[in-house]
Amino acid sequence: MSKVKDSEFYTRLGVESEASGDEIKKAYRKMAMKFHPDKNPGDTTAAEKFKEISEAYEVLSDEKKREIYNKYGKEGLQEGGFHAGQASDIFEQFFGGGMFGGFGGGRSRGPVKGEDITHPIAVTLEDLYNGKTSRLAVTRNILCGKCSGSGAKKEGATNKCATCDGRGVRLIIKQIGPGMIQQMQTHCQDCQGKGETIKDEDKCDTCKGKKTVKDKKILEVHIEKGMREGQKIVFAGESDQSPGTEPGDIIFVVKQKEHERFKRAAGDLVMEHKIPLIDALGGTCFSVNHLDGRVLMVRTEPGEIIKPGDLRAISGEGMPTHKKPFEKGSLIVKFDVEFPANGSLDERKIKALESVLPARNAVPKPNKDAEDVTLKKFNLKENAARQHQQHREAYDEDEDEQRGQEGMPCRQQ
Repeated sequence: MSKVKDSEFYTRLGVESEASGDEIKKAYRKMAMKFHPDKNPGDTTAAEKFKEISEAYEVLSDEKKREIYNKYGKEGLQEGGFHAGQASDIFEQFFGGGMFGGFGGGRSRGPVKGEDITHPIAVTLEDLYNGKTSRLAVTRNILCGKCSGSGAKKEGATNKCATCDGRGVRLIIKQIGPGMIQQMQTHCQDCQGKGETIKDEDKCDTCKGKKTVKDKKILEVHIEKGMREGQKIVFAGESDQSPGTEPGDIIFVVKQKEHERFKRAAGDLVMEHKIPLIDALGGTCFSVNHLDGRVLMVRTEPGEIIKPGDLRAISGEGMPTHKKPFEKGSLIVKFDVEFPANGSLDERKIKALESVLPARNAVPKPNKDAEDVTLKKFNLKENAARQHQQHREAYDEDEDEQRGQEGMPCRQQ
């Protein structure tokens, strides 16, 4: 690299003008951690040093800006100067943001948003199909009207907490190894995290110095047609109020109750329906009470045979699409077929069935060594439980036998 016109930025970071990008990055990291204003509260020298090294890194970490600086010096980079807010931005971009709190001199980012309040709202499948409006009462904190959120009877009665210097939190930094530090923030106990204190005699009579009071509000929650499980209904800015803080949101999360007949599958509705064997073979007709109170008369196609587990669908009778309620999915019917009970068919009836049903499978010729066996009913769960019990009993017997052998005395030869 040719000789640079101005070496001040390199000197600020403690590197040579030929330093690589990684060397510059490493030097900035070390010095930024050392001079960050939140590690040196009230130290104006450290704050100025932090600004200087951030300005240097902002230029030297950018190849184009570094090339201009090397040729023409700081004069070639003049574009309105460098300020402390930029130093904060560079630090947050480098470390991912949030490593230290904000510090004095930075540009304003507006009030911090308070926490959101989340409530589940239980709804039926009918509610999600037809839509519904519910009136719900919520209790939240609002700024005290008597003291306008100051917590004091009069102006000037609040004092900055001396322990945390008005931050509401205390910053504790521990060195956990060479070049490694651990940072922890704890609530200031003296001011309860408020950053200020008020004498008892100066506290507001209404809020008792808390700055907020409880308030009950009725919200109308609109369950729109086609909404789904987990969908959120947001009331912006209706959460707890606090001085200097933008109120968070009240969020209702849709929780669907289980329906006795229908199950939802995205935009479709699924139901199970059992029919007798004669309906499966000769056609069926049945009624369905829909979610909006209508009754549907459902028929299969003439000559159609239904097998156990078969699916059939009715287009346009599923769930409405959210924001497009006239577009609906399908109503899907899963069929189960009920067969006659054991022993209910005598030989005469079987003969009658054989005359109309497809022919039986041919009976194989028996081998002279073949064994004649009969199928019986089988329950998979009961069989698994029985095998588990047998395994435990066998294991217990093995343990008893082993204990008996260990207790026998050795026979001398």
